[in-house]
Amino acid sequence: MNAAGDRLQDTARQAALALPGVSHGYPFTPGLDVYKVAGKVFLIVTDDPDEQIITVKCEPELARAREGGYASITPGRYLDKRHWISLGPGRGITERLITDAVEDSYDLVVERLPRRDRPGP
Repeated sequence: MNAAGDRLQDTARQAALALPGVSHGYPFTPGLDVYKVAGKVFLIVTDDPDEQIITVKCEPELARAREGGYASITPGRYLDKRHWISLGPGRGITERLITDAVEDSYDLVVERLPRRDRPGP
């Protein structure tokens, strides 16, 4: 089942908040709900009803594969287009894909943190 825009965003928010050490807020603009771990961004949810997307960190090779496999996955909207992708509602965008993308993004950020800054289990 495809995830509609509001479900896509709700799924991403729930997946992010289930991870250890996550904080969120609106540090850039009221329209961008930003999720961080140890002060590092791993998820941005766009609070625009006309553009219901999420943006996540992604390994460049996986990012290109995901972009090629899904019409509604594009290079990251707000950040480095090589290391970030944006996901919108569309064919093949499932809740599992969204959750995996959020968790992968979180893991990429955490693995680059010094051990002392990594959240506990």
